[in-house]
Amino acid sequence: MHPTVLVTEVIRSTHQGQSHGGAYLVNLKTLDATQVLDWNKLDIDWEGRGQGRGLRGIAFYNDNIYIAASDELFVFDPEFNIVKTFRNRYLRHCHEIHREGDTLYLTATSFDSVLEFNLKEQRFTHAHLIRYQPRSVRTAMGTRQGLTLRVGHYDPNRSDGPAAADTTHINNVTTHAGKLLVSGVRLKSIIAIDRTGHTDFAPTPEWTHNAQPYRDGILYNSTAEDAVCFASLAGEVLKRFSIPRYDEAELTQTDLPDDYARQAFARGLIATDTGLIIASSSPSTITAWDFDSGNQLATVNFGTDIRNAPHGLAIWPY
Repeated sequence: MHPTVLVTEVIRSTHQGQSHGGAYLVNLKTLDATQVLDWNKLDIDWEGRGQGRGLRGIAFYNDNIYIAASDELFVFDPEFNIVKTFRNRYLRHCHEIHREGDTLYLTATSFDSVLEFNLKEQRFTHAHLIRYQPRSVRTAMGTRQGLTLRVGHYDPNRSDGPAAADTTHINNVTTHAGKLLVSGVRLKSIIAIDRTGHTDFAPTPEWTHNAQPYRDGILYNSTAEDAVCFASLAGEVLKRFSIPRYDEAELTQTDLPDDYARQAFARGLIATDTGLIIASSSPSTITAWDFDSGNQLATVNFGTDIRNAPHGLAIWPY
């Protein structure tokens, strides 16, 4: 019930030449954290919040660790040596990634997309577009502008794909019962996609991260209310697990605007079949709860700088 987890971080509002992220192994039994990667690349976008900085989603395949940066997919061995890297013109501001069999799914937030990467062939093969588009709506009061959700497909190896846009702010992807599940800050539900089209899987509030099916409902980081929430498939919140908060006097860099960095920003979520719930939050905090009892089992803090925002989270298999 107390595994070791791998967590990636984005350091918001850092400056060029400074570390802007990294990765840690956090032991929830001994409450120790060990930094395994310190990230400092100069060829990234430094404008605003997280942007090109830091490391993001995590997946494991054939004794390798796949970690997404904002615009690049990195492959590491278990000692965190870089084995390979991959880029794609539509992979921009990636958030979470998910492996299902020999396919890796990557969110591409700045293209309203989810890209598919064939792990056997080591190449990008397919892309899904989930984008709001304007439409005219006729009412008794006249015509007004509205939005409609378009879900489509394109070839990520061609140059005639969609233009860059972030209308849905896709931040999570997973699979369930043969369907691709996609969620984001501006989506009103988890979108389920298969060969027949798309449907709404379950409603989600705005400002959610890591929305995923769990037991007979869904689990997500309700970032707006600093909590992990479990809700029914109809949207009723049934359980809340509060994200740890700290005395402001204990924290550093607290003078930054909230849209750049703040404490208790929850992102990164693991839910196991045994009822172990693990979430990460700012600054540099990992917390575990027992789903059934609601009891907090462990919390580990390994930094007081509120710019340090955990992102990807995965149970360490090695």
